Amino acid sequence: MGESARRVATLGECMIELVRRPDGTFTMGFGGDTLNTAVYMARLGVATDYVTALGDDGNSDAMVATWEAEGVGTGHVLRVPNRVPGLYMIETDDSGERRFLYWRDSAPARDLFVLPDSPALVADLEGYDLLYMSGISLAIWGERGREVLFPMLDRLRERGGRVAFDTNWRPRLWPDRDTAQRAYDAMLRRTDIALPGVEDLRGLYGDADADTAMARVRGAGVTEIVLKLEKPGCIVSAPGVEETVPSEKVAKVVDTTAAGDSFSAGYLSARLKGLGPVEAARSAHRIAAVVIQHRGAVIPRDAMASVLDG
Repeated sequence: MGESARRVATLGECMIELVRRPDGTFTMGFGGDTLNTAVYMARLGVATDYVTALGDDGNSDAMVATWEAEGVGTGHVLRVPNRVPGLYMIETDDSGERRFLYWRDSAPARDLFVLPDSPALVADLEGYDLLYMSGISLAIWGERGREVLFPMLDRLRERGGRVAFDTNWRPRLWPDRDTAQRAYDAMLRRTDIALPGVEDLRGLYGDADADTAMARVRGAGVTEIVLKLEKPGCIVSAPGVEETVPSEKVAKVVDTTAAGDSFSAGYLSARLKGLGPVEAARSAHRIAAVVIQHRGAVIPRDAMASVLDG
């Protein structure tokens, strides 16, 4: 992909994050799958804008300030009067697996493509070189939002832009499986770099194994696929490339909250810097291995010293 992709954006939702600590107390932060990816990309040296909608409250102000401090571009964060962001709580068990509880039904991010400022936003996004979003993004925008999104992606790709998509299947966000399948089918047909998970595609489509999942994504016309396996590792498929890339070994998993988000950031950042798909997957595994050894969606920057440039 190389350095020619100068304008990069991730699209989705950021929420207030409450993390339950082992002693029963909570800490507050901000997180959301594509926002996590944007922060990790920025830390990895890739200029990235975050595209979402927030309220006009103090927490929304604090979110924007936090993202700007991380080097994430906020010029396309729409602000909606008299609204507040969604909220989620993370609980983790002794093995590091997490459970999420959500309060997000009236979050402004759901209306990203149907607000008064949305037409101007869409027009500008068509000029980007790479847009990244997830199955969660796809779900929260609803039918009305997707009716705006898909033509915009078509126009972007006709101009030479590229689209990256992480399947990130969350059944509770969808009214029914048929609606979700139609939306995913339409999204995959507009995807250049897919980061699906075997578990995601089994849950959504009933795909039995990695071969079936890979065949489905290829059948949609995606030319670069990083299929995340149930056992740690991934299969990279691109023109002239087909290779299984094992994950990094970790002595103790503390919290898997942003494992996939940081993996996506590592992969896309490496590709944007000119690494090949297999080398990019190895880099992504290294970054995810660091992230899952710390609590929370966005870990302290100094904890990433071993995988940051410079």
